[in-house]
Amino acid sequence: LSGSPALRRDNFASRLKRANCSFILNLCVADMGDFDEKSGVIDCKTPWGCWYQTLDEVVAEVNLEPGTKAKEIKCKLTGKKLTTVVRGQELMNGILAGNVVTDDFIWTVEDHKLLRIVITKSDRTGRSCWPSLLEGQYQADPVVYDNMEKKMTLERVQREDLPAESI
Repeated sequence: LSGSPALRRDNFASRLKRANCSFILNLCVADMGDFDEKSGVIDCKTPWGCWYQTLDEVVAEVNLEPGTKAKEIKCKLTGKKLTTVVRGQELMNGILAGNVVTDDFIWTVEDHKLLRIVITKSDRTGRSCWPSLLEGQYQADPVVYDNMEKKMTLERVQREDLPAESI
């Protein structure tokens, strides 16, 4: 999408209409004055860093003490249960808020100061925006959740607009 924010918003509105998403159009386009569809992710702040989601994935970014090595981290996904321990301190332990592909899970340490956990959603239609990372833990506040839903709706509309061979 190119052009002014107003032109992009009008473009987005016409795509929503073509996709029969008038209820979404009424809920979010009128309120998208400052919403930049080319912006990055909508992150949810947590005590250990943040988490965010796309149509396909949920990503947790954990701020580490500088110099932390991968061998000091235990990160495990068993079914829907995610456990993360850094230098003996448990940071996350709970059931993921949505369904996932358990064999499509990866974590990396970047620059010895950031742990990135990437989990693939099993429902990649964009119709299920996770309200929290873990059930009852790290819940997105209403404004952040609303922006996550808007961003995912935009991703879904853009994906549906692409020719099949480009996906």
